[in-house]
Amino acid sequence: MAGKENRMEMQMDALKDEHGVEIDSSKNRIPKNARSANNAKLAALYEDAGEYEAELKGFEAEFEILNDNALKDLVANLNANAPKYEGDYAKEISDVVVNGFTQMVEVENTHTQEQLDRVKNTEFSEYVGDFEAEIKEILVKRWEFLIDIKKEHVADERADMKLQGMKPDHIRKVYYNYHGLPQD
Repeated sequence: MAGKENRMEMQMDALKDEHGVEIDSSKNRIPKNARSANNAKLAALYEDAGEYEAELKGFEAEFEILNDNALKDLVANLNANAPKYEGDYAKEISDVVVNGFTQMVEVENTHTQEQLDRVKNTEFSEYVGDFEAEIKEILVKRWEFLIDIKKEHVADERADMKLQGMKPDHIRKVYYNYHGLPQD
């Protein structure tokens, strides 16, 4: 059982590091029985939903950065928000933009091949004017999609708990107390 608890703690630490969710333990009052065996069992029931919630917080923070910054500053601000993130924001964003334009050219027929070639051959941070607005719209749609998926995953997990006769809010509270995470 200790191995599973350690694995859960490592997963939570990795999610906190990856998505830049800061934990201020001085704001959290952890009940004395938070680390009991019964609470460990209950916390394990909420593990997937808890991971989805942490990912959701990360995506929402990234989405806020996307909305608050110009494209040229986007990668730097995303990296500053999650310094331990092991991915490559520049490549990921570039891939999203190329895929979005490919969809608009090949499937929707709303843009030309010339525009797609321009996207493929230009750094996304170099876009200006209306083209920058189009690129940003693609990115906004992508982040909204990711956020909606994570919300749906959390809702599905909670619905499964309800079907089993459990109270998801109580299990969530136990989960957050068990891991010493702040509750929103």
